[in-house]
Amino acid sequence: MTVTATPIDALTTRRSVKFLRAPAPREDELEQILRTAVCAPDHGALRPWRFAVIRGAAIGRLADLAIDAVKRSGDRRMTPEKEKSTRAWLAGVPLILALAYKIDHDNPKVPEQEQMLSTGAAVMNMMNAIHMLGYGAFWSTGLGTYLEDVQIALGFDPLEYRFLGYLAVGTPACDVPKAQRPEPAAFVREWTQAAG
Repeated sequence: MTVTATPIDALTTRRSVKFLRAPAPREDELEQILRTAVCAPDHGALRPWRFAVIRGAAIGRLADLAIDAVKRSGDRRMTPEKEKSTRAWLAGVPLILALAYKIDHDNPKVPEQEQMLSTGAAVMNMMNAIHMLGYGAFWSTGLGTYLEDVQIALGFDPLEYRFLGYLAVGTPACDVPKAQRPEPAAFVREWTQAAG
């Protein structure tokens, strides 16, 4: 299920796809996807990226765990309608990767910010690989991402890890329209050292 395009075309046509269905990437494809993650820039070779694979019945258990934690937290946004739509969305998703980084406090040359940036780059590599293999992905910070109960249940103790959310992965459930992208020039300026 590989997308045939030049590498630059593949990068410029990637977009987030929330509504997914089976099939998910095969095991060999998932291995390829994860291999791209460990190619991310990594100052100090700390290898901070951590991922938990969630699929099958475990997705329903994640939904129960996260929705219950959000309700207990007092977050009023988890209305019955929101719960229903969240469960319906997850029912279609065949694969979720929980995303985190392990904090290294012992390396003074690599501040935590760089560890987070490395993990963000790893996730972006995975999203590009997923797209290039013909699948879709959506990075979500819902499902109780910022609640300790959820982080701990997923094996990411907040004293050691920073949890960054979930990557939902699967086959796009409908046609994905082309994204409307801004012109790069709107975000770029040239700097030159002023003559002194």
